[in-house]
Amino acid sequence: MERIDGHTLLIGLMAYPIRHSMSPTMHNNAFAKLGLNYAYLAFEIDNDKLEKAVDAIRTLDMRGSNISMPNKQNILPYLDKLSPASRMTGAVNTVVNDNGVLTGYTTDGTGFMKSLEDENLNIIGKKMTIAGAGGAGTPVAIQAALDGVAEIDIFNRDTDPQWEQAKKNVDIINKETDCKATLHSLTDQEAFKQSIASCDIYCDATSVGMGELADLSLVNDPSWFHKDMIVFDTVYAPRETKLMKIAKGAGVEHVFNGLGMMLEQGAEAFKLWTGQEMPVDYICDLLFKDED
Repeated sequence: MERIDGHTLLIGLMAYPIRHSMSPTMHNNAFAKLGLNYAYLAFEIDNDKLEKAVDAIRTLDMRGSNISMPNKQNILPYLDKLSPASRMTGAVNTVVNDNGVLTGYTTDGTGFMKSLEDENLNIIGKKMTIAGAGGAGTPVAIQAALDGVAEIDIFNRDTDPQWEQAKKNVDIINKETDCKATLHSLTDQEAFKQSIASCDIYCDATSVGMGELADLSLVNDPSWFHKDMIVFDTVYAPRETKLMKIAKGAGVEHVFNGLGMMLEQGAEAFKLWTGQEMPVDYICDLLFKDED
């Protein structure tokens, strides 16, 4: 508490519900570790309070805020600028206040790409297969395309509300990047199998593998995988999903959960606000060392 004084700058987290979030612990411990005079607080803000909450960022001269569901799309009209990725995804998870000018960013896709970089893995110029076009799948696909992935096959259920978002993702990737994107229904299992067999990285960006779906995987046949590929599940609780177990059993060398992505998306927001690198290893040990 000795860090809090008359010069402390406030950063928020605006979502509903949000009291379960690890973000305040993550960011406040990172501020303390680096001796930075910021404080990060969670505010339960639903859509009906969002416009006034965004006004408060300016009024209180807050440095910015994280934004989570259900506000990621609804906040766009209240901001002054959008990053290219936020404009393309139609979503924001981080707001930066520069002297009253509010810019929206999405750091989820950046967190995904940086987590691969942390493992010395490079997918630029390669092929990705991704399942899901929601809150994780959209920014991952858009950022991968922006960064230079050559080809992306997007799979989603054609009966799912996210099917329309998936169509938008394919259209904008093909129009605004050099990446070639195609959309397929998850009901076409043969196309799904062939895409995974020929890709360099398979990313499951759905909720399958967590919560009530913890015992499920979109891929159940280990023969679909090859050992030289990357298998990435954006779920990080549980730490090892059924998909990951199947991939490891198939001999896939590079298999990851979403923990690195979660930490790196937070680190990207941290850097946008402070200009400094978050001590990611320190924060990871602090939050998760007892789960290993």
